[in-house]
Amino acid sequence: MESYTIDDFSRLIDHTNLKAFASAADMIKLCNEAKQYHFKMVAINQVQSNLCSKQLTGTDIDTGAAISFPLGQTTIASKVFDTNDAIKNGANEIDYVINITELKNKNYTYIEDEMQQIVTACHAHNIPCKVIFENCYLTTAETKQVAEIARKVKPDFIKTSTGFGTGGATVADVNLMKSVVGNTVKVKAAGGIRNTDTFLALVKAGADRIGCSAGIQIIDALKERMAVDHIDHIDIDRPFPKVNQ
Repeated sequence: MESYTIDDFSRLIDHTNLKAFASAADMIKLCNEAKQYHFKMVAINQVQSNLCSKQLTGTDIDTGAAISFPLGQTTIASKVFDTNDAIKNGANEIDYVINITELKNKNYTYIEDEMQQIVTACHAHNIPCKVIFENCYLTTAETKQVAEIARKVKPDFIKTSTGFGTGGATVADVNLMKSVVGNTVKVKAAGGIRNTDTFLALVKAGADRIGCSAGIQIIDALKERMAVDHIDHIDIDRPFPKVNQ
């Protein structure tokens, strides 16, 4: 049975602002919120790496750059270049989107080569790499195929979604991905996670990281529920009253 404090839950969250129109002020606000709530990471577009990394200097909060986001439709060379550029500018986690077209073409060698090159670039700097599947566009067989490749290549995380597709994270997706990679690779759930019930269900399913823009509302709702029940931790395997916030 796993027991979580509020800080444990906060450290599962990648606090996210990937909007195309996000300003410098928005990025500074995002970083300040991450510091206040002790989130694990800020998830931002690659171009914001320098600004956010400077804002987070001296903290244990990471700067997570999104690569080839949200479509994944750039070459391997471009993705590797952008990965290294983000790292050079202060990013210390990388989330990249696979080339879904090549997956649909059943070009699994390409998907593995892409993953290997980006993972190698990240690990050369001791930086975690997360591979975004965008499951809403994939069949069950395709999700399994990419997870099998990940089990071989060993990125740090495989990730359900960008949040910009036609669907987001589901418990079924997390269960499916975990069934393939086991404990070899961690799973990040992202996309459409807007309330505490969904958050808890995904954590219970085995998500090791949660990417969302509603982290503040989720943590505040958990704090409120725990205060009402006079508890300082939650046993994730026990029934927990629905909070719907």
